Amino acid sequence: MAHMHAQSGDAGENGAAAHQHRLMATLAVTGSVFVVEVVGAVLTGSLALLVDAGHMLTDMSVLIASTVTAFLMRRKPSSTRTWGWARLEVLTAAAGAVVLFIVGVYALVEAGMRLFGGAPDDVDDVRLLLAVGILGLTANVASIFILASQREDNMNMKAAFLEVLNDALGSVAVVLSALVMMSTGWAGFDAVAGGVIALLMIPRAATLLRHAVHVLLEETPEGLDLDKVREHLERVPHVVAVHDLHASTVSTGMPFLMAHVVVDRGLDMRQAAGILEQLQDCLREHFPVSVPHTTFQLEPEGYRSPSDAEMHAADHRPDADSATEV
Repeated sequence: MAHMHAQSGDAGENGAAAHQHRLMATLAVTGSVFVVEVVGAVLTGSLALLVDAGHMLTDMSVLIASTVTAFLMRRKPSSTRTWGWARLEVLTAAAGAVVLFIVGVYALVEAGMRLFGGAPDDVDDVRLLLAVGILGLTANVASIFILASQREDNMNMKAAFLEVLNDALGSVAVVLSALVMMSTGWAGFDAVAGGVIALLMIPRAATLLRHAVHVLLEETPEGLDLDKVREHLERVPHVVAVHDLHASTVSTGMPFLMAHVVVDRGLDMRQAAGILEQLQDCLREHFPVSVPHTTFQLEPEGYRSPSDAEMHAADHRPDADSATEV
């Protein structure tokens, strides 16, 4: 068993190192293009390019946070952080989603003001806008290839991948905006492109934030039905009932479950060990979500824990108002 845990730890270490290297490469590409887009936005006056540059700034913030997170997640658990830095992945994803959402709403409002608040601002150099848009799209495609193979490894990598993917879509909008303006001469399409970029950003940010909040609120992992889990566990021989059943997720790929399991009286240690083994196998193998981290408290039938006794007493204790009236 110790050998198996060591292999698993090595695999996790190697995976976190690979994540860190890919994120650093993506950050270098994104940072270079961000500088070019800021200069291009100042020279051309393009809203679409300015919004895309702001989006890239958001990307850089998320990528920096994701890189730091990938580094910290390589640290081993300690007596003060028993899960290590695994939960930091979720916090990083939530913060990135909030920033992305705010930038998207601002861009949408700005696009509306330019379109309906008067004559749209002219773009000074459409050819420069097109060149910068193509450069940004090329860089984003390169970043997508860097992150694509590991985007489903955890929420941290998924957040970084979604940021780069949104940026690529934004660059497409910038290129289309430049082409349309070159063909028609209508400067208003730049504001339309900026609004489209914002509309692409907001739903993805909301989805990512919803997943992060789901984990932070310690809700039951998606795909795990606790009623069915309880029913299945109670079918194990010598199990009488299951109560105080809780399940949540520490970070991506780390669901855990705990429960109090009432068993027949008079069982010996060998039988208790057999029950534990069956309970653990149930959670690892019989449900759509495999739960390798489990904690089961075995209780003989008729046993009442101190916490149960306190709750029972509280239920039957008269409240303060009733006591005063008596």
